[in-house]
Amino acid sequence: MNNLIHTLNQAKWFDLTQPLSIFTPPWPGEMPLQVHFFKRLTGAFGGGQGANGQLIEWSNNTGTHLVGPRAFHSGAQAIADIPLSALCGEGIVVDISDAVSDYSLYTPQMITDRVQVKPGDILIINTGYHKYAWDQPDTPNPQAQGGIENKEFGYYVRHPGPSPDFFQWALDMKLKLIGVDCGCAEHPMNTNIRNLHGREFDKAEAKLKETHGRAWDDLFPPDQYHELTHITMPKAGLLLAESLGGQIGELGNQRAWIMIQPIPFMEVESAWCRAVALQAPDGMAPADFFAAMQQANTLDMTLPFSVQTPQWANYEPLSIKYTKRVGGQYFGLGRNNAHCRASFHLASHMDGEKHFWAAGRTIGQVPLDYWHGPGVIVDISDVVSNSSVYTPQMIEERVDLHDGDILIIKTGWYRYGWNSPDSDEFRYMIKHPGPSPDFGDWCIARQIKWLGIDCVAMEHPMNTIQRNWHPKTFAEANQKLIDQFGKDWDEMYPLDKYYQDMHLNLFPKGIVHAENLGKEIAAAGNGRYYLAAFLQRGVDNASMWGRFVAYADSL
Repeated sequence: MNNLIHTLNQAKWFDLTQPLSIFTPPWPGEMPLQVHFFKRLTGAFGGGQGANGQLIEWSNNTGTHLVGPRAFHSGAQAIADIPLSALCGEGIVVDISDAVSDYSLYTPQMITDRVQVKPGDILIINTGYHKYAWDQPDTPNPQAQGGIENKEFGYYVRHPGPSPDFFQWALDMKLKLIGVDCGCAEHPMNTNIRNLHGREFDKAEAKLKETHGRAWDDLFPPDQYHELTHITMPKAGLLLAESLGGQIGELGNQRAWIMIQPIPFMEVESAWCRAVALQAPDGMAPADFFAAMQQANTLDMTLPFSVQTPQWANYEPLSIKYTKRVGGQYFGLGRNNAHCRASFHLASHMDGEKHFWAAGRTIGQVPLDYWHGPGVIVDISDVVSNSSVYTPQMIEERVDLHDGDILIIKTGWYRYGWNSPDSDEFRYMIKHPGPSPDFGDWCIARQIKWLGIDCVAMEHPMNTIQRNWHPKTFAEANQKLIDQFGKDWDEMYPLDKYYQDMHLNLFPKGIVHAENLGKEIAAAGNGRYYLAAFLQRGVDNASMWGRFVAYADSL
């Protein structure tokens, strides 16, 4: 038994991500998530038929997200520049919910009184204010209008924040990352919320004078605080994860291996992420577990997410509009921020059940444990070519596949992706190999958990609308099929049975797939791995981008 695979399979996984929805409030003044179906299975007014395709618009500071150094320092790293090693590691989840209240300050001593913080840790702070997240039950408050505490005000405007010495302490401790279960890792009154909500600032300052005997700008000198948070911290690489939630309450004052897995966005300063924490399996010492995780070989198989990334066929490409700059632009001041617009079928993403099965689950309805597990990566790049067909036998001959595995297929087509020196976009999108007619039934028989591929689609392109759009390529593929199998396309792939076979026949069985894998898949050989898809918990989304990672004892 592969030790790491066994360890990860038996480890205790905790999801620290709050669900993302059109009802998730954005950072005050920014764009909330917008979802538009531009395609449906039978057609939609936005154009196109054959799939449930969504176009979304969003601000990256909505839902659980990572704030990178470029948010405050334009010359610092973008999200895609940050290696996974800087986002994962041993850490501590500290519960200070009994010691904080509206507008209050938390101090390093509050943390160290409860837990041991080690140099280089990831620090997750449970303030208790995730109780005001949009998906949580209402909190009664007899003093509030309607007798219920206003969720958005509690979550974004009134939550506690760090004391003046907190971030310097974090830098001195060389913390990798700080995560919080509320709207911001800074005190809201040290953000533009102070100007948006003057009455709330008056209440916060009155409380500060009562508890500390000082005015706000006296305790937090604006120029000095700006230097610390907008220049010193970004240059030092201290990262911030905000709007955590999920199972954070189950990890009070406990150590864990923490992983913040953002979409690797090239142009922007923040990005959606899946935040998880792992603890040792029963019977294994935590120190041994952390050592195993530290020594694990990790392959990031996620393509950079960029405006340059080509989208599938007639889908909408990614576009970005900066609405805030550090120097001030439009309605915002103090930080870089963008609004984004895209369809899902570009870059590394997971096609969810609802993409082709109307009764299926959205991405956010699928539990975390479905997205990770033992599996195989199989390299068939030496036996496939333009428009060729691969078979179950090619898989079985090369790897030790177990029933219930995750299956990642390496065709070698990652070499033709947009960010490769050998980029060939037409070949990547239209001439990639695809599965034989019996492949879907074989996946069902082997109870494959989910699949992944290093090209644009799990389908053979000639079993999609590409057949009609590229008749010359179809003729070439048809002749190749005749030469290889002695049958023409419609004889081997009757449309009523095999059109979009890997979607229409597998999604109702709960077998979905990831597309456009790449990057470090180049280093993956045939073998068993522990595989994980870290997807944002989009409860309204049929498909979703994510971070796709393979773990192994050795490569």
